[in-house]
Amino acid sequence: MTKLTRELVDAVGNAFNANDIDAVMQYFAPDATFDHAVGPEAHGVRFEGADVIRGVFAGLFDKVENVHWETLDCAVTDTKAYCEYLRTARHKDSTTEECLSVDILTFKDGLITHKDTYYKQRT
Repeated sequence: MTKLTRELVDAVGNAFNANDIDAVMQYFAPDATFDHAVGPEAHGVRFEGADVIRGVFAGLFDKVENVHWETLDCAVTDTKAYCEYLRTARHKDSTTEECLSVDILTFKDGLITHKDTYYKQRT
């Protein structure tokens, strides 16, 4: 069993900040789920399976010039990481969008099995 460490959580964050879909997906279990903050259900929209999740994140990376998550705080337990971020997306038209977000990442054997995202967005 792989011990969950802050270093592993930071490596996941670095992959996301590189906007590198292959680097990101190496941290997801094949049967992982991702609950997006927005959607018709209480959990938002649920994406199931690494291939589906890959499509979601690849779509994000494709539609922006760059997206960056600045870690504001992170707490790690045996199986979960609770991370607070300032997310800044620079769109291809040079506009930027910021929001505060929280990810609850559940790990098993060094891989993310569930990514649950919450955020505040300006209106």
